[in-house]
Amino acid sequence: MSRTINRVELLGRVGTDPELRQTKSGTAVCRLRLATDRRNGSGESQTDWHNLVCWGKTAEAVAEYVRKGDRIYASGRLGYDDWEDQDGQRRQTTEVHANEVVFLDSRNSNGNGRRNDGDQPF
Repeated sequence: MSRTINRVELLGRVGTDPELRQTKSGTAVCRLRLATDRRNGSGESQTDWHNLVCWGKTAEAVAEYVRKGDRIYASGRLGYDDWEDQDGQRRQTTEVHANEVVFLDSRNSNGNGRRNDGDQPF
């Protein structure tokens, strides 16, 4: 069988404050949206929005230290989820399951969180 790769790398601005929840088994799950910019064919800037999901200690760190507007680097894999809603309609979502997140915006020690110069991945 030939080798395949499912890897995503994003560097952008957080569009929503992270939302931290727990699974039934107690695992932390954090969801947030990330905006990246690109140029279209006419040279105009367009924004792409990405759904990120983090698990475990990464999820806890992101929920504690990341806020809307912060710049982050995230890497992981692309995942898909299919389900049927309450009206019987098929739904699908695409998410980046981030296993590494690097905080690129530093926070000082005045109560805004821990300082991170972008060298601490979670």
